[in-house]
Amino acid sequence: MLNFQMLAVGLAIGLGGIGAGLAMGLANGKAYEALGRNPEAAPAIRLNFLLGLVFAETIAVYSLVIAILLLFK
Repeated sequence: MLNFQMLAVGLAIGLGGIGAGLAMGLANGKAYEALGRNPEAAPAIRLNFLLGLVFAETIAVYSLVIAILLLFK
């Protein structure tokens, strides 16, 4: 049982981290593309970009919480 529990913890934090990292990388790329095309829209782009990063980061935090819950179950 302990081996499957450790596997579940590793998968939870690993997949959550990969998902958040991919989301943040794609958001950075698209934000810089948008700024390159339309520099005048920087305030709106910046606000939406930061909001998207916050949501992506919450995925990583939730996966960490789930991993901790699985670890000490």
